[in-house]
This record gives sequence, C-alpha cells and structure tokens, in this order.
Amino acid sequence: MENGSWGGRLRRPAVDADARFGRLPSTIFHESFSHLPAVMPARHIVIVGGGVIGSAIASFTLRDPAFRGTVTVVERDPTYARASSALSASSIRQQFSTAINVEIGRYGIEFMRRIGDALAVGGERPDIGLVEPGYLFLASPAGAGILEKNHALQRAHGVDVALLDPAALSERFPWLSTEGIAAGSLGLSGEGWFDGWSLLQAFRRHARSLGASYVTAEAVGFETAAGRIAALELADGSRIAGDVFVDAAGPWAASVARWAGIDLPVRARRRCVFVFSCATPLPRCPLVVDTTGLWFRPEGDGRFICGISPDEANDPDDAPLEVDHAIFDEVLWPALAARVPAFEAIRQTNAWAGYYEYNTVDRNGIVGPHPEWANFVFANGFSGHGIQQSPAVGRGVAELLVHGGYRTLDLSPLAFERFARGELVVELNVV
Repeated sequence: MENGSWGGRLRRPAVDADARFGRLPSTIFHESFSHLPAVMPARHIVIVGGGVIGSAIASFTLRDPAFRGTVTVVERDPTYARASSALSASSIRQQFSTAINVEIGRYGIEFMRRIGDALAVGGERPDIGLVEPGYLFLASPAGAGILEKNHALQRAHGVDVALLDPAALSERFPWLSTEGIAAGSLGLSGEGWFDGWSLLQAFRRHARSLGASYVTAEAVGFETAAGRIAALELADGSRIAGDVFVDAAGPWAASVARWAGIDLPVRARRRCVFVFSCATPLPRCPLVVDTTGLWFRPEGDGRFICGISPDEANDPDDAPLEVDHAIFDEVLWPALAARVPAFEAIRQTNAWAGYYEYNTVDRNGIVGPHPEWANFVFANGFSGHGIQQSPAVGRGVAELLVHGGYRTLDLSPLAFERFARGELVVELNVV
C-alpha cells in the first residue's frame, strides 16, 4: 500500500513546532477545537502506509515537543513503485472551490517554500525544485459563473489570483487560443509544481531521523478488543500493537477500513500522464486547465506533460496501472492543438499511469477519527491532491494524535461523520 511505519525513540526538536513551522492568518485558524473526538492517549502510533501522507504525519508528530511516544509506519513496498506519491504530477495550487482546500493550499505552499529549513536532517537541506508559474483555469460562457464564484471565495481567503477576460489572456499569453473562452483565472503567486519524489523522501528521511520506524511488511487486518483496535496483523503472522492506528493507505485505504467493518468511499482511479515535446516556446506558460478538462504544463526545456480525467461512466475502480495510449491520440492531442496552435506539431515521448485515491462522494479528503472506533484515524481520499495537501494534513493529524484536537487549521469539515450528517464538502476544482 502507499503509506506506512514502526515507532522509534523520540528526539525532541529544539523549538516549539508551531513557532518553527508557522501559522497562517486565517478566519479558520484557532487555538483548539475541543468538539472533535479525542484520540489520546497516543503513546504508540501505527501508520498504515508510508507514502507522503503517512510520512508527513510521522514527521509532524515526532517533532512536537509534547509527544512522548513512538511511531511505526508499515509500508509494503519501500520502492513505492505503484504509490501515488511517486507517480503524481506533483503540482500545488490554492484555486479550489472550498474554503478548507484553499487554506490547506495556503499552508502547503508556505511550507514548501521553506522546506530546506523545515525538513533538514544533519545539515542536509532537501530541495524539491519548487517553481511558481501559477495555474490558469479557463472557463466557457457556461462555466464563467462558477469561475467567478470560486474567484470571489479565493480572494476572500487572501489568494493572489486574477480574473482575466479573453483580451487580457491574449495579451499575456499570445500563444493561447481564446476561442470559446469567456474568462480565465490565473494564480499570480503561490501555485506551481515540484519534485514529488523528493518531497516524499524528505518527509520520510526527517521522520526516521526523529525516531520513526519504517517496517516493510504486508498488513492484512486488525485485531480488536473492547471496541478498540488493539493491533495490526501482518501477512507473516506477526502483529504490531498500538494505541492509535492511522489509515494513510492512499488508493488502498478502503481495504484497510474494511478490516474494521467500515465502508470508506475511497477508490483507486487510474490517471494517465503523457510527456510530449514542442519546438515552439510558450513564454510564461503556467499549468493550464482547459474547458475540456485537459490540463498541461511545462516540464523542462521544450517538454510538457498533460492529462485528463475521464467522466464517471468511463472511470472504473482498480483499473490496471497501464497507460491507455488512445487517450493521447484520440482525446488529448486534438484538444491541445485547439487550445495552443503550436501544439499541432508535437511528439509524444513518454507516459505513465498512477492512481488517484478518489473519494466517490464529494471528492475531498477524509481526515480524523472514526466516530465508533476512536483510535482509528483516517488520512485519505484526497482525489489527486494528496501530495500537495500533505503538509497541512500531516500537521493536522499530528495535532489530533498529540493534543487530541486541531490547534492551527481546523480540518473538522473533512471528518468522516460528514457523510452521515449529510454535510458534504463538494470540491468542484478536481483536475
């Protein structure tokens, strides 16, 4: 599975975690959220899945001066060959349609900007190659109203974003065709892309330096007692006891939840990413999201990557991680050429496939304890946004584990209970 770890000895950081890693000004940042189900005491935390989410949780937990326990991460494949963390297009933005995702994005970009300090180990400062050319969301006349509504929400939360008409788009991006475009929303700062593999390894290395134990093993079930999960069962017949268990298994999170009899609405949905070359330069090219759902962005000198999400009817669960090359020839290339005339003469050079951990209900993350299994915590269902949301989610889950509630950004809108209450947090901007 994507994420996992075994606990080791804590090395206390020299400074307070909040002081070192900062808080962002926001109307949904508070000191404490006592209405959340308590998950303490958490002396031995077992995280199922060692990808970027699980490793971020381990890192943030162990750096907290108040934590006095151990963290174990169980990961079945330390090569991360099929992990979403390793196969992501690794982009970050603040242009979402829900306030909680906007705030998660705001913290994420600030964390990544100072990642060299935040995740330094033994004087070695990680570099994730972050660049910030922005996102450009394009809207047809039919979609302009939604774009404007999202823009107003984003501006209210301090996002540096501009709403551009077709003339302004043509002036800024002369290589872009504005046919059928009513408006575009451009992130002026705080949006871009990075090396996702380096982010995963930085979190993992930092967590291990603080004492996290990473166990390479296949988890197969839970041992329960008195309404709580007592241990994680492994394929070799051994078990790992713990106080709190975190489901950070990415696309395979629903399988882990079923061990506790829980129907988690997270499914593995395949997404194909294609690499192509173009001889014509596209100055100041951001990550462009077209009205068709197509997205593309630069990836080095003269190279680009692109992709598109299929409609629900053509998006099966657990499709093989094999590239569907017909998508590029039949869907992407015609749409690319229609939006950027220079893309009429391109050459596909590579491709890969990875899974979204897709939340089939409202396409948003599921974070926090289960209402009936108080020592079972979710951190999954991010629907393609997990790698960019890992800093805020890692910090938030660590606060739950150490302090029994959120202390900075309130992630309670993403709680599992929202499904039963009918309080869905529907994210419209899923690329």
